[in-house]
Amino acid sequence: MSQNTIETAGAFSPLEQETIESPRRGPIYSLFFYGSIMAGFAYLSTQYADGESYGFVSLLPSLLIIFAAIKTKKPLESLFAGVIAGLLLLEPTALITSLGDISMGVVQNETIAWIVLVCGMMGGLINILERGGSVLSFGELLAKRIKTRHGTMLTTSFLGLAVFIDDYLNSLAVSASMKNLTDRFRISREKLAFLVDSTAAPVCILVPLSTWAVYFGALLEENGAVPDGQGMSLYIESIPYMAYGWAALIVVMLVATGILKDFGPMKAAEQRAKNGQPIPEGVEAIGFDTSHIQRPPMMVGLMNFILPMAVLIAASVYYDIDLLLGALVASGFTMALYFIQRLMTFGQLADAMLDGFKVMLHPIAVVAAGFMIKEINDQLGMTSYIIESVAPYLSKELLPAFVFVTMAAVVFATGSSWGVFVVSIPIVIPMAQSMDMSMPLTVGALLSASAFGSHACFFSDSTVLSSTGSGCTPMQHALTQFPYAMIGAGLAFVSFIIMGYAVT
Repeated sequence: MSQNTIETAGAFSPLEQETIESPRRGPIYSLFFYGSIMAGFAYLSTQYADGESYGFVSLLPSLLIIFAAIKTKKPLESLFAGVIAGLLLLEPTALITSLGDISMGVVQNETIAWIVLVCGMMGGLINILERGGSVLSFGELLAKRIKTRHGTMLTTSFLGLAVFIDDYLNSLAVSASMKNLTDRFRISREKLAFLVDSTAAPVCILVPLSTWAVYFGALLEENGAVPDGQGMSLYIESIPYMAYGWAALIVVMLVATGILKDFGPMKAAEQRAKNGQPIPEGVEAIGFDTSHIQRPPMMVGLMNFILPMAVLIAASVYYDIDLLLGALVASGFTMALYFIQRLMTFGQLADAMLDGFKVMLHPIAVVAAGFMIKEINDQLGMTSYIIESVAPYLSKELLPAFVFVTMAAVVFATGSSWGVFVVSIPIVIPMAQSMDMSMPLTVGALLSASAFGSHACFFSDSTVLSSTGSGCTPMQHALTQFPYAMIGAGLAFVSFIIMGYAVT
């Protein structure tokens, strides 16, 4: 080593020297590490013939996603790592072709198209409400009546219960309307996201007038659980048995009232907020642009908030619980309302709608990548492998708990709370019928698993939208929420064991 090199190295502390060197070492190390993993997946593909079951290996892409997400805190990149790994496992020599095919398949998927349009329209609508000062007026009205932290958290939870028609609407509208108030009382954005997310999917499954009820009612009819026309009746019968929905509701109320204290990552986030920083580090740019906020009189602003929300819900109900058509009607109504009042010009309204759509691009990309993983897992036979591996050890009494645990694991691994059940229900329903199991209890276990997966998975649509609306990253939200979701899952699991013996 030359004298100049020695002097240069000595000019920095060990920590500074590591900081200087790490940018060089980091990318090379990561490239080698993940490259080795991908090479391992390509090698594993040579061990299986066409049509042969992948068995335990089918779980590996999902395990890689979870590992990478915890390590990097970046769900989108982690999902694509899992996608590449899964495609290498299926056919390494056709990686590019397979990636193109699966990407096109997801883009053309009717559900993904619906999600893109709904999220974009909802993002644009909320951005208009924020720029028009309506959200601010709603928050100021609440601030005059709510004087405590616990009161703010309870109000957030009750708003989530009131907006029961769809978890997307809940995740975006409630978080947007409560951010200013929770910041005022030094409640962390992670806690806000938890309160919002806990009253999204877990509550939507408990209400028959929701998008979940419409979707699953039709799915149950298609798979022979009940005769045609009776899917909704079976869904309503199953509501008392949806243990995770009830457990999550109990947990969020205990947290909001302060009976269940903060612990784990949530405790650290709340301590940071109490010290004057409710917004986490590095997320200042997340959320909707409020730089153009107008300030109408409070009552006018309040009316401008309540009327669009009422139109949104009423139109969605009118069009058979279709949030897309409801969002289209509500957006048109809101733009006309604001234009007539001269709060915003037509150009500003159009810009607000487009900018709101842009905010939702990252969440949409995460959800689309989740659907790619779901498709790959279907080709690998992951869902069938998990169910068939455990089925021989089952009894009639343990079936509900088994359905909840296995399907919760599958939804958590894939992030697809709806798509997974297209594959799993044709397996689970005949199994329950052959064991003469209570169908409402079986459906309750299925819906509970779906709600838990949507609630706990760090790249599920509900998690991503709740974090985006609240102003934190999906991983910050997921890591702080996960311990509370596991409490609810534990309560649900015990409940299904008890109900399995009691109902049968």
